[in-house]
Amino acid sequence: MTPAAQPATLDHAGIAARIPHSGRMCLLATLQSWSAESVRCTATSHRDAANPLRAGGVLPAPVAIEYAAQAMALHGTLCAEAGAAPRPGFLASVRGVRLLVPRLDDIEGPLTVAAQRLAGDSGQARYAFTLYDERATLLAEGRATVILNALP
Repeated sequence: MTPAAQPATLDHAGIAARIPHSGRMCLLATLQSWSAESVRCTATSHRDAANPLRAGGVLPAPVAIEYAAQAMALHGTLCAEAGAAPRPGFLASVRGVRLLVPRLDDIEGPLTVAAQRLAGDSGQARYAFTLYDERATLLAEGRATVILNALP
């Protein structure tokens, strides 16, 4: 769809309706803004004791990649052509990942999850991503390649 045909912001339910993750696995709380090149979301699920990605009661920093992947998936659905069904995809690679904290569950306040599309075509997309805390302190960053499934 064209950007004008899509909502400017979304809540958790609106995001969950657009990405393949549902229930507690939909980690994003709100869509703050987006354009054809980028997306910015917030997340509060990192503080949830029932977050399905916790291990031993801790949400380890590498889970930042899943937060970013969900933002990328949302961006893909927002940028889809009018009437097009969402295209399933998978994370093919991550590179240049820097994790600046050991865990996410002890971060106060919401996370800001941002992704910027660097390149792509109908079969793949490459993004840069960042996660920040509410004081704009960088928590994680990296690049990811998403392969879009061409199967019907």
